[in-house]
Order: sequence, then C-alpha cells, then structure tokens
Amino acid sequence: MGRMNDLGAPMTVLYVEESGSQAQRLVFNGSGAGYFRVWVTGVLLTVATAGIYAAWAKVRRMRYFCENTSLGHACFAYHGTAQAILRGRMVALLFLAACVVSWQIAAAAGLLMSAVLAVLLPWLNWKTLQFKLHNSSYRGIRFACGGTAQRVYLVYLLMPAMTMFSLGMLAPFSHHRLRKFQLEESRFGATYFSFHAGAGQYYILYAKALALGIAGLALIAYGFNGLFAEIGRAGGLRQAGNAAERQFLAFLFVVYLWMSLVTTVAGALLQKIVWNRTRLGGHQFRCEISIGKTAWIAVSNLAAVIVTLGLFVPFAQVRMLRHRLESVTFIPAGSLDGYIETSHGIVTATGDALGETLEFDLSL
Repeated sequence: MGRMNDLGAPMTVLYVEESGSQAQRLVFNGSGAGYFRVWVTGVLLTVATAGIYAAWAKVRRMRYFCENTSLGHACFAYHGTAQAILRGRMVALLFLAACVVSWQIAAAAGLLMSAVLAVLLPWLNWKTLQFKLHNSSYRGIRFACGGTAQRVYLVYLLMPAMTMFSLGMLAPFSHHRLRKFQLEESRFGATYFSFHAGAGQYYILYAKALALGIAGLALIAYGFNGLFAEIGRAGGLRQAGNAAERQFLAFLFVVYLWMSLVTTVAGALLQKIVWNRTRLGGHQFRCEISIGKTAWIAVSNLAAVIVTLGLFVPFAQVRMLRHRLESVTFIPAGSLDGYIETSHGIVTATGDALGETLEFDLSL
C-alpha cells in the first residue's frame, strides 16, 4: 500500500484516469471592496475591544481568502475558531510577560526564562503549522501536518543556531531544510507533499537578492553623496541643519523602499522555486509568476497606501494575493475528481482524530 500516514492509515491510492486530466489554475474570486469591509470591521472592533476581537478578525479574514480561492471550480475552506486563536495569543502574552518580569527581577532569571522560551518556540511553531493545515480543506478533505519532535528541533532551533555561528553562511541551507520539513510533513488527506529543490537553488537565490540589494544601496548612496559630504563638513547630522535632516529622512525612506522591493522580488523568485519543485503524490505544480509585474504591484501598492493614508491596504493585499495565487497551476497526474473520491474514502476512515488536539494557534 506504500507509505503510512501519522494515523496508521495507508497513503491514498490515486485513481488515475487518462481522459479528463487537465491542468487547473488557482483562481482568486475576491475583490478589494469585498475584503475592505472585512478588514475595516476587524480593525474597528479590535480597537474597540482592546485587541480581543483580533482573533475573530483573523478567522473572518482567513475564511474570506480561503472561500474566495478556487481550484477546478471548487473553493477552499477554513475551519479555525477564534477561541483557539485567542487561547494561543493569551499563552504567547503570558510567556512574554513572564520573560519581561524575569529580566526585571534578575539577569539570571531572565536568562533562564529566555532559555525556556527558546526550547518551547520550535514546538509552538510546529503546533501552529499543524493548526493552520488541519483547519484548511478542499472539497471536504483536510490538509494536515505530521513530523517528529527531533526534526522540529533540528530545523527550528539547531539550524538557526548554526546559521548564527556561521555568520549567516548557512542561512540558505537552513531556509531550505525548514521549507523541506514543512512541505514533506504536510499532506492533503493521506497523500504527502514532496519537495525536490536543492539547497544550491537557495544559495543562488540568496546571492541574487544580496547582489541586487547591495547594487541598489550603492546607487542610492551615490545619489545622496552630496548630503553625506555636507554632514561630514558640518561635523554631524544635527550640525548640518534642518534641511540635511529632511534629506537624511528621505534617504532612509528610499533605502526602505528599495529593500522592500528586493524582499518582494526575492519572495516571488522563492515562490517559483518552491511550487515548481513541489509534488503532491504524482501530481505537479507549475508557477509562472512574473517578476516585473510583482515589482510593479509592490511599488504601486505602496504608493497608493501612502496617498490614501493606509486605506488602500486591503486593496493592496488582494492585488498581490491574486497575482501570486493565479500564477500557480496544478497539473494532475490523472482525474482530479477521481482522486478526490478516493481520498475521501480513506480520510473519512481516520476522521478528524487530530482535531481535538490541534485547537491551538500562536500566529498573528
């Protein structure tokens, strides 16, 4: 029967039918205006309730995005509850408060509490990922995430620590291992995802992003060369006067814009690598995201957000989400309908056994 899943059920036997097998592109049916109502209601009620409503706002947001994302004329669904998210945030707040108080009591107590948090965070991140996937479904079949504590602490704690000691040289490798863990421990029904990208692709991506970032910063610094010369002659920024201070703020803003753009472009390149190297059983994905269009959407979104004093934020989120989602195509190895039918039979046998143990979410 092949690989066993975490609940002891055999991996889904895919029903392959040569006819009717067509590539299906992800489609987002939401609109900026529709999401604006969800967003503004969430913001106002969150402020009015001193943050308590934020959990309910997240559930409404996730449901809006999932229920407006479709594949093959069927939409995704989100089943998370605000109570679970609120519990997770309360736990996070308690840990944060304990950490702050312990540092005020004594340095030794602060160090001890920080060590406890460092040990707990990988496990909490893992449980959050399980919560997100378990509460997402497509055609009635839920996603899920397995894994072992050993692998969790390897990718969430040991690898980041090694990256820090290597002065960042292991960052691409650590990032690759984390994504590989997240994908290969995830499944749709009883069928696991697999990830076939190599760490070398991550090193190339990081090198491109670093080169792009440095080149842009060099050009920006050259453009503000007169400002720095003036500051040097005056003996400091304050001594250079108000005009220099305003120019320096402009310099920082341009740097922020450039680094945000580099981060967005790098994210699009990473999306391309991940989707093109991911499989679901025998099924494939193809990502054809346009880097130029991604950059244009990012820049125009930021300009519109600034001009509207933040009111364009929900419209900006919808524009970018639609662009990124609709660049992904699912390529089934056989009949998608047949696969769904076979998956249903196996998944309902295991039921929602994990549901009662995963009602916990720390994410924002």
